Amino acid sequence: MKEQLQRRHDDAIISNAEFPDTPEDWTPHYARALAEKENLRLTEAHWEVLRALQNYYAQHKDAVPYLSELKHALENKFASQGGGKYLQTLFPGGPVAQGCRLAGLNAPAGAVDKGFGSVV
Repeated sequence: MKEQLQRRHDDAIISNAEFPDTPEDWTPHYARALAEKENLRLTEAHWEVLRALQNYYAQHKDAVPYLSELKHALENKFASQGGGKYLQTLFPGGPVAQGCRLAGLNAPAGAVDKGFGSVV
């Protein structure tokens, strides 16, 4: 058990270096394991979106994010890659819903339509 905690702790240290806005109990290992369960293989493009989501939440930590604002922010950030269509190809379960889940974040209220980043 102690060995497992140490590995998790080490993963969290790596996480904090590579993911400065990570939620306290989140690790890249957690994201990879969850993605695997959702039949998704995380690439550097996925990690970039997960970091962007974590950064958005860190910058707006005093306010509850609205689905439309978060979706718009993501589409703007990744506009040069194709915006919403690009994000949807990366996260078929919805860029907001699946992305937040993998990033260790609570998706905004009202996210119910898979095509628009839903919470299932």
